[in-house]
Amino acid sequence: MHGTEAVSAWIARWAHLVPAGATVLDVASGRGRHARFFARRGCRVTAVDRDGEALRAIGVGETLVADIENGPWPFTGRTFDAVVVTNYLWRPLLPAIVGSVAPGGVLLYETFAAGNEAHGKPSRPDFLLQPGELLTACASLETIAFEQGFLASPPRVVQRIASVNSRGPHSLESPIPGEKIS
Repeated sequence: MHGTEAVSAWIARWAHLVPAGATVLDVASGRGRHARFFARRGCRVTAVDRDGEALRAIGVGETLVADIENGPWPFTGRTFDAVVVTNYLWRPLLPAIVGSVAPGGVLLYETFAAGNEAHGKPSRPDFLLQPGELLTACASLETIAFEQGFLASPPRVVQRIASVNSRGPHSLESPIPGEKIS
């Protein structure tokens, strides 16, 4: 079940860019593995998902039940020190997600990419990023790290980015070691 897995290695690798006390938005959070991870690191988290039952399982921070694909973006006019998105893609929301990163804030995004259909679900092109698509979507942010390619365990093709809204202060310390794309 989405949200019960271990914290994404990509998110953990770049979490040092998010200081204690930061506001963190976990988009399509499921059961909140990343919301809980950042809450344990001393951050103030907000989790949004359309599944109210999943959100009740989080137990930390602010939760908001919202159908972000069919309703309005619930955070218009609000920004966060970090925005985290994993295993989720709804292209019409990409500008709103990027726009929710506060000056000096961080976007950590990882989801499935074209080629994943050879390894399982998702397999529909609507839910698979095209080569370099996250780079284009995040062009207004400063890219700190970007990877796309195959991960072996479990087998999947992903695209992932760590970006900073350079209109404010940020730290570019070396990341902790993480899994590498082959």
